[in-house]
Amino acid sequence: MKSTILFCILCLSNAFCPKAEYHNVIKRNLVENKYDIHSFIPDVERRNLMNLVLLFGGLIPSISALAVPYILFFIPKGTTSSDGGIKALTKSGDEIIFDTWVNTHKSGDRELVQGLKGDPTYLIVDDNTIRDYGINAVCTHLGCVVPFNQAANKYMCPCHGSQYDEKGMVIRGPAPLSLALSHVKNINGVISFTTWTETDFRTNLKPWWK
Repeated sequence: MKSTILFCILCLSNAFCPKAEYHNVIKRNLVENKYDIHSFIPDVERRNLMNLVLLFGGLIPSISALAVPYILFFIPKGTTSSDGGIKALTKSGDEIIFDTWVNTHKSGDRELVQGLKGDPTYLIVDDNTIRDYGINAVCTHLGCVVPFNQAANKYMCPCHGSQYDEKGMVIRGPAPLSLALSHVKNINGVISFTTWTETDFRTNLKPWWK
């Protein structure tokens, strides 16, 4: 309370007293009330910090307004199919038309497309149709994308040597688990993926993936 009153006195003195008298008022009040003059000097570092906070606090909304549209531009739009699955997309982001895909691929072809959660997934063509399951290409060891070796008829990870048979079941470590599966469906002529929740037919175990 005393410090507030003194501060008011100093302000009034500065406004109405000559310069010399103003300094005398300051000195007399400081001595009589035993105040430290440094207590009336603003903390420059603290003030600079507050200025920075206010500056950047004001800039954040502006930066966000500019950045959000650009970020959203690079996020793929929703590709949910009519059955609640996710539409399979080519590398260029196009929907996969069943008839077109089958007519432009030969039996045994395995091509990476965008699957569930955006993971690279093998779409497999067999005898003028598309196999009813896709194989997630993400290695269960450390997440490398696993290519299919046509000559060896198996998936072989280039990172640490893990191997999977042609259905994606692990046959050589260090990968601990088989490649994840997803259902492949033809919905109105467009290919989509849905989550595989049934028993893994390769291992007769519950799926480890979600």
